[in-house]
Amino acid sequence: MGIDYYVILELPRSAVDADIKKAYRKLALVNHPDKSPNPQSGDKFRLLAEAYDVLSDPHKRAIYDQFGDEGLRGGIPTADGEGFARGYTFHGDGMRVFREFFGGNNPYADFFDINGEFMTGFGGLNGKGRKKQDPPIERELFLTLEEIFHGCVKKMKISRRVMNDDGHTSSIRDKILTINVQPGWKTGTKITFTCEGDQGPNNVPSDIIFVIRDKQHSLFHRVNEDIYFTAKIPLGKALIGCSIEVPTLDGRLLNIPINDIIHPVFTKKVANEGMPKVGDKTGARGNMVIEFFIQFPTNLTAEKKKLITQALLLEDHV
Repeated sequence: MGIDYYVILELPRSAVDADIKKAYRKLALVNHPDKSPNPQSGDKFRLLAEAYDVLSDPHKRAIYDQFGDEGLRGGIPTADGEGFARGYTFHGDGMRVFREFFGGNNPYADFFDINGEFMTGFGGLNGKGRKKQDPPIERELFLTLEEIFHGCVKKMKISRRVMNDDGHTSSIRDKILTINVQPGWKTGTKITFTCEGDQGPNNVPSDIIFVIRDKQHSLFHRVNEDIYFTAKIPLGKALIGCSIEVPTLDGRLLNIPINDIIHPVFTKKVANEGMPKVGDKTGARGNMVIEFFIQFPTNLTAEKKKLITQALLLEDHV
């Protein structure tokens, strides 16, 4: 004799879908391992989940009603009669069914306060009833420096649990969240979508927060509104001065004259060539900060060493 799922849920075989949901809700709450003092409640809780898993699914229920527990588990002949359909095996996780049904681990949160006092869904006996919001969910959004410089639109696809019309069950659905990136947004900027997390009958959905991060760039990095670029120059030009070409994030090429002696920690600032300043309607921007990597020769001939000595060392003794 196989398992009688109708007996487990205390239902007649004529029960409709609403009856099945109502029976599972009632019995799962009574036999929840965290609430029931009965040591056997864990086994009962799992059987209730299995029964609901079968009877709430029209296909599985039809097989069970016609072929019984053995046919459900062992498989039934396929339509062409050449084999058997794959049999049913319960995954064994009663809490998984419970979470999917109630939309969370704790359906009692809507009925009891922290002191265990009973409350209704309309503010409680003492007017204290309030659903708690789930913790916020943060995700990093990496953007190129060009996207941040110009501004852009990002469409983020999320999957979340949404309550069905019956108010008891839920399903996973996708949603597109649109982010209008403003020119110059700093790394660490947070964009919050209120209550766009998983829904449940006893919770306020969490906020979803995207945190702006800079993608690594092949030429630049930024510090607040300033853009940093490293120019490579040979030692000779570092000593006598030169002009260098510097690209920009908007595709231009700047010609920057350097008249100073360039030492290892020397920098050159070019005003108003950095990131846009957020909220500044005048169009003001940060600086382009040019750092330098001085390329030393790998070897010198005797003649070049003599010339360097005459130019740089002998004058100190004149």
